[in-house]
Amino acid sequence: MPNVTAVNQFILLGFSNVKELQTLCGVVFLVLYLAALMSNFLIITLITLDLQLQTPMYFFLKNLSLLDVFLVSVPIPNFIVNSLTHSSSISILGCAFQILLMTSFSVGEIFILTAMSYDRYVAICCPLRYESIMSDDLCVLMAGFSWATGAFFGAVYTAGTFSMPFCGSNVIPQFFCDIPSLLRISCSGTLVVIYTSIGIGLCLCMSCFICVVISYFYTFSTVLKIPNTKGQSKAFSTCLPHLIVFTIFIATACFVYLKPSSNSPTITDRLLALIYTLLPPALNPVIYSLRNADVKWALKRLLYICSRVSLLIKL
Repeated sequence: MPNVTAVNQFILLGFSNVKELQTLCGVVFLVLYLAALMSNFLIITLITLDLQLQTPMYFFLKNLSLLDVFLVSVPIPNFIVNSLTHSSSISILGCAFQILLMTSFSVGEIFILTAMSYDRYVAICCPLRYESIMSDDLCVLMAGFSWATGAFFGAVYTAGTFSMPFCGSNVIPQFFCDIPSLLRISCSGTLVVIYTSIGIGLCLCMSCFICVVISYFYTFSTVLKIPNTKGQSKAFSTCLPHLIVFTIFIATACFVYLKPSSNSPTITDRLLALIYTLLPPALNPVIYSLRNADVKWALKRLLYICSRVSLLIKL
């Protein structure tokens, strides 16, 4: 056996080695991160407080916003701190927590998006039976299954990855810890467990994608039969953004985790990882909620109540 040096920490590659550009990246990411947090917390607040938004669709939107907040809060704050302090190291424990949380929230988000597509299918294809099918118990069960499945896969991936020894290079060619990079620097010759778990996860993700495609095939077939053009437009405006964002999320995640490892990663690899981690949490509130008339009215009601409360306090 050749002499090897055990790894006790990892080095994350940012978007630039120039300190000025690192600072600029840190500031830009901080602005985007705060925007994503505020927009998602706004949606969570509106859905929680407004009684007219207590429906299955908005229940799943609330869960999606919660997952978005957690997902974006795992890698981005660490990257912001590293960029502003010009540091790039992360401990093994910190890297393990990143793998655990990012995997858990990503898988949970995929299942929530799948549940949202089923909700839209029932609402458009079976409107008369919508309330009986999408009962409160079923919605809670679907959301709970999404969170629990995400936590299960996060635990399996983390345990499988960090049960292996690491040696040699400790450089991870991403701005966060990802499993393919860790597998490349592993000293273990047996990767059956982790590759099996990745294969199972891929099959589940593809199953969710197929379910979404099938549900939207029937949904769009029903929408095209609507004689009212306005009704068609409203249905398409509800369904198409969800399908587009779901496809982008799946495509970029697959690229990040399934792309063959390279010893000379390009800036494109990290940009696609950025799209996967930051873009959905930032855009989901705008696409799903803030363009929605019900949410706009809920926001107006909340602002009116806040203004009245403020006026009473001043009096």
